[in-house]
Amino acid sequence: MSDVRIAGVGLTPFGEQPERTGRDLFAEAALAAREEAGVPRDAYEGVHYGNFMGAFAERQGHQGPLMAETAGLDCPAMRHESACASAGIAVRQAVRSIRAGEHDVLLAGGMERMTNLSTSRVTESLAIAADELFEVRSGMNFPGAYALMARAYFEKYGGSREDLAHIAVKNHANAVPNEYAQYRREITVEQAMESLPVATPLHLFDACPITDGASAVVLVSDEYAEEHGLEAPVAITGSGQGGDNLALQDREAFSRTPAAEKAATAAYEDAGIGPDDVDVAEVHDCFTIAEVLALESLGLFDHGEAISAAREGKTTRDGSLPVNLSGGLKAKGHPVGATGGAQVVEMTKLLRGDHANSDALSDPRVGVTHNAGGTVASAVVHVLEVVE
Repeated sequence: MSDVRIAGVGLTPFGEQPERTGRDLFAEAALAAREEAGVPRDAYEGVHYGNFMGAFAERQGHQGPLMAETAGLDCPAMRHESACASAGIAVRQAVRSIRAGEHDVLLAGGMERMTNLSTSRVTESLAIAADELFEVRSGMNFPGAYALMARAYFEKYGGSREDLAHIAVKNHANAVPNEYAQYRREITVEQAMESLPVATPLHLFDACPITDGASAVVLVSDEYAEEHGLEAPVAITGSGQGGDNLALQDREAFSRTPAAEKAATAAYEDAGIGPDDVDVAEVHDCFTIAEVLALESLGLFDHGEAISAAREGKTTRDGSLPVNLSGGLKAKGHPVGATGGAQVVEMTKLLRGDHANSDALSDPRVGVTHNAGGTVASAVVHVLEVVE
């Protein structure tokens, strides 16, 4: 199977934009990606679009054709929903379709509008990504669920709140130069440690914010890129998806995320690489403990070792494996239906050398993105490589 080239990428700034509609947000990202790609309008054969809570936030279902229209396209469109992994799956399905020879040019991405709702309404809406019968009715929410995962990790492998604080500090520092990030300000370990508790052991600075935003990528086949002379030096060479039981109580352990492990294994095998080949990573850090679980699931650290990686400087911008140079969900923001696409956008820019934090990397060739849904009942991993 041929690689799938990334011909163009687009993002909106992430943050509080309650006055904007979802279609307005996606139009901005999609049109930016289309302009960068330079592909004629009539060449687009489909749109793969990720969104999770549009029916709650905007009372709008059937968003696929709506977003194709707002992107200025007249082609079939499909909405993908897998909680916070919605855009990651949208990108994956577009990749699979091009590889299968069904299409040559597709638009993929996602959008979420959240800040027009109250915090309690957003929390309620996000909670339906958990098991409604056995978790939500008992009062479970995602801060509580990830707190259970953090406590299980600490019990099995060790670690402390201070280790998590270093992750938050790292990602806030990375967000400062990123014009798309929601929180472009540094914090200290002391501030993170002293922030208000959310769900023990997680505190305010362990959690990502509520965010509005959109992402888009134009994907083309190798053949199309070569035939039309497109400048598309980055390709998605590997893609994998994994799943797990929805409810935490049905998992074998809280301290690992098998769905991400399966997705990573499949993506590496697909690309013909291994974890040791990865130069840079963008992972799903909806909470600081989630970054730890992601890095271990990706095989970038052994189990029990990622907890200290930020504190030891291994995953900082000048470390051996920079992680979340965008600022991550933690500081860049997390418009849930757009996040997986945004990770691909950020990684593309990092590998091309036109990202605000590209100077942290020396000739990067391989990047990996990790997008998770819920408490990682679903996960998507992509391998991106410089192919020129």
